[in-house]
Amino acid sequence: MQTNKHEVLVSVTNKIIERSKKSRKIYLQRMEEAHHKTVERSHLGCSNLAHAMAPCSAHEKSQLESMKRENIAIVSAYNDMLSAHQPFVNFPPLIKRIINLHDATAQFAGGVPAMCDGVTQSQPGMELSLFSRDTIAMSTAVALSHNMFDGAIMLGVCDKIVPGMFIGAMSFGHLPVIFAPAGPMPSGISNSEKAAIRQEFAQGKVDEKALLQAESASYHSAGTCTFYGTANSNQMLMEIMGLHLAGSSFVNANTPLRDALTEEAALKLLALSPLSEKYMPLAKLIDEKSFVNAIVGLMATGGSSNHTIHIIAMARACGIVITWDDFDALSQVTPLLCKMYPNGSADVNHFHSAGGMAVVISELLKAGLLHEDVNTVMGKGLHHYLQVPYLEEGKLLYRQSTCQSSNKDVIARLETPFSHEGGLKVLEGNIGRSVIKTSALKAKNRFITAPAKVFYSQEALKDAFSRGELECDFVAVLPYQGPKSNGMPELHGLLPSMGALQDKGFNVAIVTDGRMSGASGKVASAIHLCPEAKDGGIIGKIKDGDIITLDCDNGALILDVNASVLQNRIIQGVDISANFHGVGRELFSMMRKSVNSAEEGACSFALAGEELC
Repeated sequence: MQTNKHEVLVSVTNKIIERSKKSRKIYLQRMEEAHHKTVERSHLGCSNLAHAMAPCSAHEKSQLESMKRENIAIVSAYNDMLSAHQPFVNFPPLIKRIINLHDATAQFAGGVPAMCDGVTQSQPGMELSLFSRDTIAMSTAVALSHNMFDGAIMLGVCDKIVPGMFIGAMSFGHLPVIFAPAGPMPSGISNSEKAAIRQEFAQGKVDEKALLQAESASYHSAGTCTFYGTANSNQMLMEIMGLHLAGSSFVNANTPLRDALTEEAALKLLALSPLSEKYMPLAKLIDEKSFVNAIVGLMATGGSSNHTIHIIAMARACGIVITWDDFDALSQVTPLLCKMYPNGSADVNHFHSAGGMAVVISELLKAGLLHEDVNTVMGKGLHHYLQVPYLEEGKLLYRQSTCQSSNKDVIARLETPFSHEGGLKVLEGNIGRSVIKTSALKAKNRFITAPAKVFYSQEALKDAFSRGELECDFVAVLPYQGPKSNGMPELHGLLPSMGALQDKGFNVAIVTDGRMSGASGKVASAIHLCPEAKDGGIIGKIKDGDIITLDCDNGALILDVNASVLQNRIIQGVDISANFHGVGRELFSMMRKSVNSAEEGACSFALAGEELC
């Protein structure tokens, strides 16, 4: 039994349990009512069942008709434009084959959208990105809605896709669920070299041909992008929450070990089915402790700021209420153990080679900063994740990890962390509340007091940069970038210009109610500001020349304007109607109208028990 839990870990967990008591109870009652001790399809009528198995082979029809064994759903985000998801083309046949060899069946239940933020960065389509998460959640629910399945294997990797699949699966929390990743691509040119060329392009020092060559040398094959952005933060979360097989998150795509892990994930799901003595539904596997572990993992690895939105939304889907204050409290006691781009030059392949998740989990357990006593797909207890997979004569085996980092420049020891605090922090002041990614910030960039320059799009800032108008200390303020305004796109296009100015010695920062890329962090960026401008937030009243102080160490974001002056200022009205149409944006109008704040998860519809609480 774990006895050394950190007092802050215990305190935060207890607060979450207490505030979630009512909604969590409602959710668990619903899942208990949905549970059947027989196969799900046994409750269908003959016509219903005939439709569901019409395209199956004679053997599969026989198995489905017998009502004796499980039928597993495959839900996939496959498409062959998105490198992280292209490898999924091979997964369904592997899964079906191994399931059939164990006298059960599997069916491809449905696909979910999988847009690539890398393709849509700085494009109008990026305004669909955040809302694609809720669309994916609904698509997952549609895939599982046929009551044909006794478990589900989720095939997804990238930014909004894993959170969306998780939220959708939670609507079917009476079923066991496992996530199977595709794995990263091999390393290309270094991420620091790629970032340098981007800045040189922004300054006109290199042409588009040189930029494209650099980008293509970085993103060069099938598999997940190798920097530690939102996609790879997703993989860390799924492993530390016990929804991946141990050690499976960062095994390269299209390798024999990757295929063996995919087959093993399918078998593990069978072992957790309602017909098994080890039945473990998703609703029971995931609890408040699981989410606290996820937040600690995010802090310790310097993960994506996008998860200050997604984790809250994911938790709400199972009746658990998490706030930014929980993130902040855990960040203050969680050491930063990892250096991966953007807060270092290493990528996830270097991280995996240095010992990966087993080392991180081991160090955090030693510090009492993780709940070991959680349910996982590997069994009871997080100690199952202190082992690593390998192949021997084609057979998947596990051995105990040494739990020692082989590269201290990538994974540090608990005694000598890269920072004594985690990689994210909450900022608060008279402008509102926001989050900031601190893991990649140098000490000199953690505090800035400078006049505001207000821009209503990232294109406007880039144009000002090109005209040479930004050669000074300033805080770039970008209002009307929140979920209710334009869907909260990532403002990745700001980084080359702002990074170049910072490298010239200017003190610069960003304040916005929008998002930044999961790969951002070099420039101090107070993001996800609440309330957003469209909700009457103070950010909509800021004018050029107003003095703003951003203080990471003290968690402050202050506008130096007298309160009475602010009260009498009229919020700057901006025409954003052009953002409501084109590239499908008109189809998402209902989401912009119903979405809640970033601090509440930017959810566009009611989640577990919310309508009764």
